[in-house]
Amino acid sequence: MKSKILITALVIVVLALIATACAAPTPTPAPTKAPEPTKAPAAPTSAPAAPTKAPEPTKAPEPTKAAAPTTAPTAAAKFTCTDKLGCVDIAPNDPVHIAYAFVVSGSDATLGTDTKYGVELAIDDKGGKLLGHNIKFDGQDSGCSAEGGQTAGTKIAADKTIVAVVGTNCSSEARAAMPILNQAGLSMVSPSNTAPDLTDPTKRVAGYFRTAHNDKVQGAVAAEFVFKQLKVTKAATIHDGSIYAKGLAEVFADSFKKLGGTITAAEAVNVGDKDMKPVLTRIAAGKPDLIFYPIFIAEGGFIASQIRDVPGLEKTAMMGADGIFSPDFLKAGGKNTVGMFWSSPNFEAFGGGYQKLVDAYLKKYNVKGTLAPFHAHAYDAANIIFAAIEKATVRDADGTLHVQKQALRDALQATKDFKGITGNVTCDANGDCADPKIAIYQASADDFSKNVMPKSPVWFPGGADYKPK
Repeated sequence: MKSKILITALVIVVLALIATACAAPTPTPAPTKAPEPTKAPAAPTSAPAAPTKAPEPTKAPEPTKAAAPTTAPTAAAKFTCTDKLGCVDIAPNDPVHIAYAFVVSGSDATLGTDTKYGVELAIDDKGGKLLGHNIKFDGQDSGCSAEGGQTAGTKIAADKTIVAVVGTNCSSEARAAMPILNQAGLSMVSPSNTAPDLTDPTKRVAGYFRTAHNDKVQGAVAAEFVFKQLKVTKAATIHDGSIYAKGLAEVFADSFKKLGGTITAAEAVNVGDKDMKPVLTRIAAGKPDLIFYPIFIAEGGFIASQIRDVPGLEKTAMMGADGIFSPDFLKAGGKNTVGMFWSSPNFEAFGGGYQKLVDAYLKKYNVKGTLAPFHAHAYDAANIIFAAIEKATVRDADGTLHVQKQALRDALQATKDFKGITGNVTCDANGDCADPKIAIYQASADDFSKNVMPKSPVWFPGGADYKPK
């Protein structure tokens, strides 16, 4: 009986174990917890929320700030020079370098000093800056000779920082310098070259411009005054072989003859000559009533000082031109210059700003009067160069400038109705940019004693008839 009870108990235990083993999977709670991995989707489902914030990368259009390079090239769009004459690159802290080629030593120094002052006053009125950079202005003495022009041109062309040139004073300098400057891609504006040769379409060198008048105008005005106002019918001329003096003397002679006058002699002297009596004696043989000698100060001074010592020329009238319209000529020629005539720019016909320019000139340089006639032309030459540089320059964001040489030349050529001191400056196809206004001046005893040139003309085309002093 006991054994049956034991067997029955064992069976019950075995069945209980089997039941437990089979029941283990039923804790459905555990499997229902197992979906916690399905919480992992919950994180991803919130992760989309972050990507929906990710529109901040749609802020990435901030690289559209790179649009700045389109107005001022930077590393993103580096400037490349494609100008056919090349470019002058000016670093952010470097100056805009403009050079001069002027005669600033010797007997004709006042001509160069006067124009140098005109440019300096234009720089002052510009605040000393161009496109945010200081203006550097220096240059070379061109000596009022072809040799000096060649030397000055060579030195300027070798300086790769120079963007433009103001010069020269004497036409012979320009004839020698300009081919060298053109080869270097430089443009030059002269305030005082007047020889017709320089803007002759068959001879003009590309890149040459001038704000001074053409002597085709000056020579004709001088001849008209002599023939119509002075009633002179016989005149002689003297030149020094330079393209300025020879050209102007020829224009005067041609115009005078067309009016009905006679040229009794057309003589020449050499630069450096001091004894003028031989040439004056030859001229005296033709008994002219007036001698027109558009030369420079040294030789002109010797002619004036010696003329009254030559028989037959004791009362012969004298007339010069803008090359000797200077107080230094009065000194060189002495008392014989009293009553002498000159053709030169008509200062009274200049714009309203001219007197202000003269006042600044006299104050800054502490002089009694202007030194020569082309300071206003130099002021205008500088200003049309400034305007051309502004048009021809590309500016980087950091302030670097790229001055394009052909573009600058084109901008000068395109100058039209520029309101200058000397008038409306407009450059024609051959580089003549002047608004020419020529007048005739006569020295008085008071001018001579004070060593100043006459301020007011005694005659100009369209004005009142000449009245002898």
